[in-house]
Amino acid sequence: MALSGVGAAGSTSQSAFGLDFQSLLQIILTQLTYQDPLKPLDNFQFVSQLAQFSQLQQTQSLNDQITRLLSSQSASQAAGLLGKTVDLISTDTGAVTTGTVTAVSFSSGTPALTVSTSDGQTLSGVSIAQVSQIRQ
Repeated sequence: MALSGVGAAGSTSQSAFGLDFQSLLQIILTQLTYQDPLKPLDNFQFVSQLAQFSQLQQTQSLNDQITRLLSSQSASQAAGLLGKTVDLISTDTGAVTTGTVTAVSFSSGTPALTVSTSDGQTLSGVSIAQVSQIRQ
């Protein structure tokens, strides 16, 4: 099943070294081109390197998919809070504020809540992590 992340850029399939799979294959081809003809790379080493690069690409792809899944899950959680009364913990003082979630916005795929409090204040840019309790 294909999932697309909320606000996520397309996957670049880059490894931890900043190279994509095609670049890694190019390195292997260059290595084969310039190897010492008297000491050629044996088949086991060559296949082992290809397997490692392939595994690296698959791991990166899995990581990208999990990141998109978490982003999608976070968006669903935020949308589920619309119209709900929530208790928020202030990141500065630790004080608890109660209000109703009136909107959800996304910045770089991260949801932010807009909450209207009973005293008429509108708090925007509230992180889901600040929600301590959800009420009906």
